[in-house]
Amino acid sequence: MSDEKPEARIQVIDRAATLLDVISRYSTPVKLKVLSADAGLHPSTAYRILHSLIDNRFVERSGDGTYRLGQRLLQLSNRIHSDIELRAVAMPYMTKLRDQLGETINLTIREGDAVVYYDKATPNRMMHVNQIIGSRAPLHVTGVGKLMLGKGGEKEIESYAQRTNLPAYTRNTFTSLPTLTNECLASVERGYALDNEEAEIGVGCIGVLIYDHTNQPVAGLSLSAPIERRRGEWVEDLKLAGEAISEQLGYRPLQSVEE
Repeated sequence: MSDEKPEARIQVIDRAATLLDVISRYSTPVKLKVLSADAGLHPSTAYRILHSLIDNRFVERSGDGTYRLGQRLLQLSNRIHSDIELRAVAMPYMTKLRDQLGETINLTIREGDAVVYYDKATPNRMMHVNQIIGSRAPLHVTGVGKLMLGKGGEKEIESYAQRTNLPAYTRNTFTSLPTLTNECLASVERGYALDNEEAEIGVGCIGVLIYDHTNQPVAGLSLSAPIERRRGEWVEDLKLAGEAISEQLGYRPLQSVEE
């Protein structure tokens, strides 16, 4: 007989998971009395756990005292499906850009104060920029990151600067709030951003945003190249690819209404 003991379980997490399962079985918001009975918990215990889940936006409490699944849980569920769809939709455009322009094409997503390299299409040439999938870069040193900051507006940029102190990675990194703010907002206005050796000397990038059916940015598309090979005319190619991917993800630009 083995002497190994089963791994210790964390009781409060098990109970929280049970409560979430119970809520998900009902098509309408559920009262505490029903939830605690179905979960096999004392009402006071269920109440404490539910309100911790509410604080973390996994559960929502209605005005009549009933409970339902929260937006954060739904967003995480949607994220799984949207990530799979994002890759599938973007890759044909990425490979086409790579073959057309002969440079590395990146798909990035935002996680907190960084962009994460989510996928890439790498050219078949000896000298090229090789971004490692899963690696991270601060928002203020990448084209896509500056666009994401700019979409949040001045307060978002200021908050980011306070959290990170805008560390310098090269002599070209934006390390002051006024210059970073101007750069981010101007990039959003023109629909693309450049990385002029701000993350790494010798490397230049062009970045655009990708939007989904919520009309919010969900990812970024960028080209990375040795700075001496980067061409200004490639901006339009990136923008067109970003718009096509966004359209396939359900993005519909808001139409201005003339009075």
